[in-house]
Amino acid sequence: MAFPLDSDTVSHGIQLAVAPVFLLTAVAGMIGAVANRLARIIDRARVLEERVKGELSTADMSIAQTELRDLRTRGKLANTSIGLLTLCAFLIGATIVILFLGETIELPMQRFSVATFLGGVACFMLALACFMTETMIATRILNFGRKRR
Repeated sequence: MAFPLDSDTVSHGIQLAVAPVFLLTAVAGMIGAVANRLARIIDRARVLEERVKGELSTADMSIAQTELRDLRTRGKLANTSIGLLTLCAFLIGATIVILFLGETIELPMQRFSVATFLGGVACFMLALACFMTETMIATRILNFGRKRR
């Protein structure tokens, strides 16, 4: 197996592999945003759990348990989103490696790069769907709070 590593081939390989890096930037930003939301969910759940341990009326206990159930669902969605984003980052990283190696050492790996890239994009879209669902649940909780007053 020949390794034609002239500067033009390496340059072209780098140019080809750089495009998916922009998706990695978006993934990193999304992981930060979702992780921040997850931290807020956990903080709120801890506050509610402390209230539930204390003396609450039956009505307040019911409201707190309903909110805790929603927070649990939101936490699961946020964790799923983070897992999908992590898998997305891995697949995009694999795409970059495959594109670069395919260009520099002439391995016929285009099918793999298409599969890893599309897999990464699919994971990103699923993570966005989880994020949107989590946000909608949070908004519904806020709207419910307004109707109660």
